[in-house]
Amino acid sequence: YIRAQSLEQAYELNQKKGSCVLGGGLWLRLSKNPISAAIDLGGLGLDTIEETGAAFSIGAMVPLRRLETHPSFLAYTRGAAGEALSPIVGVQFRNLATVGGSIFGRFGFSDVLTLFLALDTRVELYHAGTVPLEEFAARQPDCDILVRLTVAKRPGHFACLSMRNSRTDFPVLTCAFSRMEGEYRAVYGARPGRAVVLRDGEGLLAGGVTEDSARAFARYAAEQVPTGSNLRGSAPYRTHLIEVLTRRGLLALGGK
Repeated sequence: YIRAQSLEQAYELNQKKGSCVLGGGLWLRLSKNPISAAIDLGGLGLDTIEETGAAFSIGAMVPLRRLETHPSFLAYTRGAAGEALSPIVGVQFRNLATVGGSIFGRFGFSDVLTLFLALDTRVELYHAGTVPLEEFAARQPDCDILVRLTVAKRPGHFACLSMRNSRTDFPVLTCAFSRMEGEYRAVYGARPGRAVVLRDGEGLLAGGVTEDSARAFARYAAEQVPTGSNLRGSAPYRTHLIEVLTRRGLLALGGK
């Protein structure tokens, strides 16, 4: 166990085989990979949420519960952040799970990744610098260090929905929707697979969200987003959920 004294030290240690950065440490016990060095970033001041007039800066070690209850972030997302985070297991779990661990893991079931992909989010990495989250999410895992997320304050409306077989279970499907300065974005996670972003390439929402346009885009999403089967649901069921939740999510955004 090594409590890193700097990001540079953490990065150098993480290049060695068997090293692992600790987030909340909640999923590590499920891994079969042997860990020779557990690297703790807890002393590097990465557990704060800083707000300016233009953006939120969210440190990698911020617990999900703190983000879920942050008044300004909740207000900016119009409550969508709470809708996305509050179903995750339980309060005790969210007090331990970190933003950085959730994002860097790129888990296929991640409500957190789904939420942030719907926002204008950039990821700051120690070695690779700052990249859009959508680009980062598509990359293969590496040994870099995630430092923080930056969410630009673009005027918009947001909505998050999910379907679970039981209250604290992993989602069968999780979705996030946004309308920022006329740009619509739909994100689908737990397909079961890493969250993907779908944009309105057909211009179905060009005239704004109505009952008819929401249904049309929902059908388009069901055709475009690939799904699979696992113990929580079948591919056809997930495709059906995409259509249903997309219509509901877009109508929740409302307006033109």
